[in-house]
Amino acid sequence: MEKGPLRLVQCRSCSMVYANPVDGDLASGQFYDRLSAPFYLSRDKLESDYAPVRFERELRLFRAYCRQGAVLDVGCSTGAFLVQLKTRFRGDYKVSGTDVAGAALDYAESRGIEVIRQSFLECDFGGRTFEAATFWAVLEHLIQPGKFLGKAAAIVSPGGHCFILVPNLNSLAVRLLGARYRYIMADHVNYFTAETLKRLVSKEPAFEFVRLSQSHFNPLVILQDFRRRSERVAEDERARLLKRTTALKQNLFLRPAKWAYSAVEQLLIAMGLADNLVMVLRKRSKKSQA
Repeated sequence: MEKGPLRLVQCRSCSMVYANPVDGDLASGQFYDRLSAPFYLSRDKLESDYAPVRFERELRLFRAYCRQGAVLDVGCSTGAFLVQLKTRFRGDYKVSGTDVAGAALDYAESRGIEVIRQSFLECDFGGRTFEAATFWAVLEHLIQPGKFLGKAAAIVSPGGHCFILVPNLNSLAVRLLGARYRYIMADHVNYFTAETLKRLVSKEPAFEFVRLSQSHFNPLVILQDFRRRSERVAEDERARLLKRTTALKQNLFLRPAKWAYSAVEQLLIAMGLADNLVMVLRKRSKKSQA
């Protein structure tokens, strides 16, 4: 598949789909530093990210496995997930985030989040450990996702958890839209299926597989992208749609429609066609790793 400068290829050995070549600014992180102010700090994006409904699925999953302790959000951006975790469950968590987007980290810090202004792979945690590490929509951006999981395994305490969310290459949206789908984009360098994601995490012996599920379905994205050609969706347009979707979720008068939406989402999850893959890993004890 090709989309503008993006060229996707598939490994003949493991079936992983990935971008080849990858732009140098993506590999260095400079792309995200430039994007942070116009997109991540746009009014529409911030309003959506900080809305109470934004991380409701992620928080529900997270709380099922981690009830308290130190949490590191890798690729934390403006810190919205960590702020919600800290404010909804006061006293349960000590939260930190790492990213390479300076302006986004400035905003996270202004909201009381401890930020680490380095690439995760370069961070020296000095023996510090965490009960949980989260990768919400991060692994699809990484040149070396296996190394990031290895680093996470080194800092998560035995019995602690790692949470992963990535776009689903087998989703209904991809099947219907192909290259027109907005999340087939140059800054996504990895395109996971359930099988290739499981194959990736199986290479990290310190983690054991706990759960693989799916989440999310956005019919508005499908309707918008169906009418366009294969060009990249402008950042302000993406932010506006996020704001619109968030407003619909919070509208009390649309509760019957939400029930119908939830039923469709559950059907797509059962069929393996939802927008995202969600995985939970547990750090093995030192004895079991040996």
